[in-house]
Amino acid sequence: MSQSKLLTPVLIAGCLVLMTGFSIRASFGVFQIPIAAEFNWPRAEFSLAIAIQNLAWGIGQPIFGMLAEKFGDRRAIIAGALLYAAGLVLSSFAVTPQAHQLLEILVGFGIAGTGFGVILAVVGRASSAENRSISLGIATAAGSAGQVIGAPVAEFLLRSYPWQTVFLIFAVAIIAVLMVLPFMRSPVMASKAELEESLGTVLIRAFKDPSFSMIFLGFFSCGYQLAFLTAHFPAFVAEKCGAIDPSGILAGIGITSTSTLGAVAISLIGLFNIIGSITAGILGKKYSKKYLLAGIYTGRTIIAALFILMPMTPLSVLLFSASMGTLWLATVPLTSGLVAHIYGLRYMGTLYGFVFLSHQIGSFFGVWLGGRMYDVTGDYTMVWWIGVGVGAFSAIVHLPIRERALSAQAA
Repeated sequence: MSQSKLLTPVLIAGCLVLMTGFSIRASFGVFQIPIAAEFNWPRAEFSLAIAIQNLAWGIGQPIFGMLAEKFGDRRAIIAGALLYAAGLVLSSFAVTPQAHQLLEILVGFGIAGTGFGVILAVVGRASSAENRSISLGIATAAGSAGQVIGAPVAEFLLRSYPWQTVFLIFAVAIIAVLMVLPFMRSPVMASKAELEESLGTVLIRAFKDPSFSMIFLGFFSCGYQLAFLTAHFPAFVAEKCGAIDPSGILAGIGITSTSTLGAVAISLIGLFNIIGSITAGILGKKYSKKYLLAGIYTGRTIIAALFILMPMTPLSVLLFSASMGTLWLATVPLTSGLVAHIYGLRYMGTLYGFVFLSHQIGSFFGVWLGGRMYDVTGDYTMVWWIGVGVGAFSAIVHLPIRERALSAQAA
C-alpha cells in the first residue's frame, strides 16, 4: 500500500484525539504530590481518585463502544470530550478527597469516549486489511506521543500556575480537539454475515470462547503495570533516586531535581513507546499476535525485576524508562488486532471495550494498591513485585489462544 493510503484523514484525526486525551491522562501522577501537600492528604487518597478514574474508564469503554456502534462514532467522541472537560473543571474546585474521587468517574468516562476503544475501532474499520495492524500501531503511538508531552507540560505549567488552573487549561484542550471530528468518517468494513448478526449474538459467542477469556485475563497485568507507573513512578523516583549532580549531564539538559527526573521518566517511556507501538503494528502484520504478546509480557517482567533489584540511580531510571517504554503500549495494537481478527470488525469497539475492562480493573488495583501500600509500609516494593508476578502470568496465558477467525474455527 502507498503511504497516502495508509495515512488517511481518519487515522490522522484519530491520532490527534488520542494524543490530546492521553497527554492529559498521563500527567495525573505529576499532580499527586502538590495536591496531597496542599490538603495534607495521605498518599492513598489521591491514589484512590486515580484508581477510580481508571476503573470508570474501563466500565465506560464497552458502553462507549456500544454507543458508537449504535449512534455513531463522532457522537460518542463528543460525549466523551464533554464528560472529560466537565470532570476536570469540577475537580479544580474540589477540596476533599471524596469530591476528587467522585469527580474522577466523569474523567474516567471521558477518557473512555476519547480513548482507544472508540478511536481504534474507527481506525480499524477505515483501514484496509493489509494496513490495519500498522494503522492500529500508529494510532497507539499517538497516545504515547501524548504521554511524551503530558507530564512535562503539566510540570512546566505547575511552575507558573496552581494545579486548579492547569486542570482548566487541560479542559479547554480536550474540547478544542473536537475540531478534527469532521475528518473521522469511517465505513463499517465488515462481511455480509457480520452485518446480519446482532451484537448480542456476537457477545455470547465471544464470551463462550476460551480464547476471549484468555485475552481478557492477559490484559489485566498491562493495566496494572501501566497505571501503577503512571500514577506513582514520578513520586517513587523523587523520593528514592539519588541526588542529581549539579555539574553533570542531566543538570546540563535541565534535569536538576528528582521531581523533574520523575516527570521526564514518564515522558521518556512515552517517547520510546512510539517506536515500540509502531514496531508492534508492523510485526503484527507478519507474525502471530499471541506470541508477540507473550514476548512483550515476558520482557516487561524481566525489566521490572531487574530494575527493583538494582540500586536506583538517575541512569538506571532513564534506562528503565527507555526499555519499558518500548513495550509500554505495544500490547494495544496487538490485542485490538487480535480481537478484530478472531471476532470481526462489526462490533470490534464493543468487544475490545470488554477486554479493556480487564485492563482497567488491573489499573485500579495498580494505582490503589500503590497508594495504600505506600501509606502502610512507606515504600512501593510489594506492589512492584505483584506487578512482576501478574506480568509473568500474562505471558503464559496468551499461549493457548486460538488465533483464527471464530467463523473458521466453527467450520
